[in-house]
Amino acid sequence: MDGTGYTEKQQSILLAATCTGSIINPLLSTMMNLSLVSIGDEFGVGSRFLALVNTVFFLASVVCMVPLARWASISGLKKVFRLGTALIAVAALAAAFSPSFWFLLAMRFVMGAASAAVVSTAVTMIIEVFPIHRRGWAVGMNTMVAYLGLALGPVIGGTLSDLIGWRAMLGVIAPFALFSLAMSAHFPAEIRLTPGERMDYKGTALWCAAILLSMSGLVGITDIWGLPVLVLGLLVLFIACRYLLRTPQPVLQVAMFKGKLFRRSCIATFLNYGGTYSVSFFLALYLQSIGELSATAAGFILLIQPLIQSLLTPRFGALFDRIRDRRILPTLGMAVFCLGLLQFQFLTVTYSLAQVVLILVTLGVATGIFAAPNTTTVLTAVPHEYQGESSGTLAVVRQAGIMFSMALAMACIAVIMGSADNLNPATWDEFVDVIHLDYAIAFALCLVGTVLSWARGNQSSADR
Repeated sequence: MDGTGYTEKQQSILLAATCTGSIINPLLSTMMNLSLVSIGDEFGVGSRFLALVNTVFFLASVVCMVPLARWASISGLKKVFRLGTALIAVAALAAAFSPSFWFLLAMRFVMGAASAAVVSTAVTMIIEVFPIHRRGWAVGMNTMVAYLGLALGPVIGGTLSDLIGWRAMLGVIAPFALFSLAMSAHFPAEIRLTPGERMDYKGTALWCAAILLSMSGLVGITDIWGLPVLVLGLLVLFIACRYLLRTPQPVLQVAMFKGKLFRRSCIATFLNYGGTYSVSFFLALYLQSIGELSATAAGFILLIQPLIQSLLTPRFGALFDRIRDRRILPTLGMAVFCLGLLQFQFLTVTYSLAQVVLILVTLGVATGIFAAPNTTTVLTAVPHEYQGESSGTLAVVRQAGIMFSMALAMACIAVIMGSADNLNPATWDEFVDVIHLDYAIAFALCLVGTVLSWARGNQSSADR
């Protein structure tokens, strides 16, 4: 025992369970990208409907994050984690036998909701079970596995799709889920942060409606209906927050945002994802058009960033455990993000692999420095009983940043090019202008994030 009430063996069992569960979400979100054409051919649907395969997954995930985190705090983190993991496996196997496109979408929705149960509980359990001097390292290990999932998803999905077919890749999820369930079954304790409290169903309905409308509006921001839906979503979100501040046991403790450390750390997270998530989207187009590389070659080059992230994240997580000033690493990470985003201004229609590699290396290093320390800071910046909800909130902030990043990318394309479908040598100059505009805005976002990271408050590791 090390003061947490758990032995090192029990901590290792939990880490194995959560890491295995945490690789499922990024695999599910990226594996099917290279199979959309095959799915469209089989079911006879076009690109507009195919976009729903990922959109439905992300929307279900982000809408369910906070309510599931709250439910887990009341009924048990392990219980909700295991339920989500099992449901993912069942939905993935059912999707592999989809009789229609709409059945596949329904299963993707279930997978997204179930993944929210896993994501909103995994890191919270790590924070609860690991002692202060190993907490950053453990969070780093979990984050590393998630980045590995992002890196390997397209490779696994593309290979299986080419060799066997798109349905085969969904079967890959089951072994990960079964191993995670087996390991978590050997973890002896249930973790309840707010036992005996009630679930706030009215607040849940308001929150889910607000997030669904807001995120849908962001996704469709370049369509005529996108902005009105986004505005309506923000209005409902305002109403929801007013309600949550008044109710005694809300689905989300909005009062958490009154804390400067928590609030600014969340904003830094949003700005980070909002500024950088579209990198792989733009560079994939750049490499395959201006660089004239195959999709496979471009995919292997894009692996550079997540592989570096995977190597560095646990190291900087462990370093964070030893540094008293928790501002240093997140702020340094954000500053390196700024450096990486600034390099996009030097991309031209004259293809340079060295420039692309340098950008990916810089952003990989930045993520390795920023991710685990910032996550640990957010989850330990609130009272113990709110840590489950803070985990769900952080996941929502990340997803909102991801959707904002892609909405910004689509808006820049719409303003300068109209559409990326007409990408050819005649429009390469315009495409480079799109990249310059998008990452000038992204640079400004991350610069603000750097300032906020330093101004979040000097709470030392001793206070964790």
